[in-house]
Amino acid sequence: MSHFMRLYTSTIIRYRWLVMLAMVLITAVFVVGASRLGVNTDIRVFFSEDNPQLLDFEALENTYTKNDNIFIAISAKDKTVFNRDTLAVIEALTKESWTIPYSSRVDSLTNFKHSYAQGDELIVEDLVRHADRLSAERLTEVEQIALSEPLLINRLISEDARVTGINIDVIKPDSGENVAPEIADFVRQLVADYQLRYPELEFYLTGWIMIDSTMGEGAERDMQDLIPAMFLVLILVMGFCLKSVSGTLAAVLVIILSMLVGLGAGGWMGIKISGPSSTAPPIILTLALADSIHVLLTIFQRMYQGDNRYRAIITSLKINMRPLFITSATTLLGFLSMNYSDVPPFRDLGNMVAVGIAAAFFYSVMLLPALMAVLLPKHMVAKEKAKRDTALVRRFSAVVIQYRQGIMWFTTALALVISLGIYRIELNDDFIRYFDESYDYRVDSEFVMDNLTGLYTIEYSLDSGQSKGIHDPDFLRHVEKFSAWYETQPEVTHVNSLIPILKKLNMNINADDPRYYRIPDDTNKIAQYLLLFELSLPFGQDLNNQINVDKSSLRMTVSLTDVTANDVRAIDARAQAWLKDNVPAHMISEGTGLAVMYAHLSERNIKSMLAATFGALVLISFILIFAFRSIKYGLMSLIPNLAPAIMAFGVWGFTMQTIGMPAAVLVSLAVGIIVDDTVHFISKYLHARRSLNKPPYEAIHYTFETVGKALLITTVTLVVGFSVLSLSGYKPNSDMGIMTGIIISVALIFDFLFLPVLMLMLDDTKEAEEESIESPSQAVTEDKSIYSLEGN
Repeated sequence: MSHFMRLYTSTIIRYRWLVMLAMVLITAVFVVGASRLGVNTDIRVFFSEDNPQLLDFEALENTYTKNDNIFIAISAKDKTVFNRDTLAVIEALTKESWTIPYSSRVDSLTNFKHSYAQGDELIVEDLVRHADRLSAERLTEVEQIALSEPLLINRLISEDARVTGINIDVIKPDSGENVAPEIADFVRQLVADYQLRYPELEFYLTGWIMIDSTMGEGAERDMQDLIPAMFLVLILVMGFCLKSVSGTLAAVLVIILSMLVGLGAGGWMGIKISGPSSTAPPIILTLALADSIHVLLTIFQRMYQGDNRYRAIITSLKINMRPLFITSATTLLGFLSMNYSDVPPFRDLGNMVAVGIAAAFFYSVMLLPALMAVLLPKHMVAKEKAKRDTALVRRFSAVVIQYRQGIMWFTTALALVISLGIYRIELNDDFIRYFDESYDYRVDSEFVMDNLTGLYTIEYSLDSGQSKGIHDPDFLRHVEKFSAWYETQPEVTHVNSLIPILKKLNMNINADDPRYYRIPDDTNKIAQYLLLFELSLPFGQDLNNQINVDKSSLRMTVSLTDVTANDVRAIDARAQAWLKDNVPAHMISEGTGLAVMYAHLSERNIKSMLAATFGALVLISFILIFAFRSIKYGLMSLIPNLAPAIMAFGVWGFTMQTIGMPAAVLVSLAVGIIVDDTVHFISKYLHARRSLNKPPYEAIHYTFETVGKALLITTVTLVVGFSVLSLSGYKPNSDMGIMTGIIISVALIFDFLFLPVLMLMLDDTKEAEEESIESPSQAVTEDKSIYSLEGN
């Protein structure tokens, strides 16, 4: 290894200009790939092709109609919407909503198909026509009809009649083209025009298309604003800590190139940037920064001690090459474990970061030394501050050694107490609140949920068991009972099904007698009523969204109030239990819909990623056993690798409590950062014990002197940098910023206090001496090579 390192480092320095040119050319290849990156805002990108909930939902959509929608809420503020001016606005906006790109159906208060009897005829017409010419009597009649209509109340009109809504169903093109931003921009402009023309009204936009668009906007906002701000803060803090312009510039170049390679690899892999994968740049930045700081600080330390620049570079690579390789390999493995995630964007994130980590390693041990061989002066004068820093570090390590037993008991007790916070963590998600109040979507959605209807839905396809079975009165009564049961649930705001239509048709056919507001007893009558009604409906407002082609099943949609992922799963579980007890087996249907999909995805992804992370930790331990050539140190590393992550989640449990799908990223990031710190600390200690033949206490002093400052600077820089990311209005990114800061801080405290004490307790002097890998003569030979190189 020593011979290889001498040859390697000598080659890097001698051919430094060629090395830099080669690195630039390699980066250029990846930059071309970065230009191929696109943005995918479709929320279905979160689901893999074999996801069972996605397959159920696609089966529902193929049976009935697509479910993407836009919902425009209109508030009359402090008055009812049932006046000529407001109804005229609703009527006009309803008509213009048909011009929205890819719209397939528009439902509102004004175009609601109201049916009634006129002699022997069944009349089906828009509830409101020519609103600006309605008489006072007709306005009162319209209000009474709307507020008593089960298909409208708490769906398209609020109980207090102050808020109404227009729902636009959208069918996206089968090509998979990302059309959500186009649709959202069109609707925003349409609503903005109406808001300008009618300031007495308030307009709100929500729906799944708006979620699609806002998720993409959140990712783009952070990439354009917060990530550059984070990068700038990191540069300033790193420059202040390193106090070297050349070192800071070189590290910045390594970081930028590493990020470009990671993103470029994503482009070549055909990855589209989404919310989770947009965090790849700051994560790569984090790990590339750590690599650069370790190399640079060792160079500066050696030069302050009298080494010339080449000797300092060579010594730095000799000391850091092994730990950098180990940390890069283990961190890369941690992020590759994200390929076990149920969420494709998390897989994309893991793969891009893995490539970025590999690039950061190669740039740190090739490009960075070559740059420093050009930028650094031949010699540097030792600074008094550097001497004071060394003395301070040595005093700190002396305190750790002196009070090691007390520190061991204190840190162990502290870790146990803090870790209890994990029991307070609730694995849950609230997708609307992924965005803070700076996003219009969040504000508008909460208004709609508070004043009109629920935005989360559970869909059921209820099978009659036979073709045209929806005409069977017994089947319909089972559907009616299921709908009635759901209406009694506290989380439900509205249940939409065919039942109210059939009951009203039966009443209409019987001279609008309220006694006939019930399901007909005759199969033929039901078929005739439905046929008559469908023939009266205009194009785009038929019943295809509720009845399948062979009329064997019905669709029932349950709207829920402000609920979380756990609530959705619990509600559907209650529904399944009710169905098993009250309907024939062929009618039992699993709940589906986007809300159900996300509710199960959150749970499935957290479980799969925790299992994958545990497996990665086991593999990492084997790697460390091989790298340290010691079972003892390899297994021992599990404690400082696991404890800080557990403590960080404990802190989260005591403070934030709820954690959701982004936990997958946080766990992998935690493993990467913590393993890095542990490996560098143990590697320096083993180098002192085995190569320098230092006794245990002196080895601890040496470890703190060589790696302590690097770990401290890395921690301070990253905590400050990620505190900027915590300002994100997109909750997954802000959670990552907060949690990363906690993880990094806890890891440093644990590595500075617990780890050295643990190593002293487990150290075996005789074993360490027998495992020495370098003799004094080898070191002398290496020194001569270094002097020869500087002479050249």
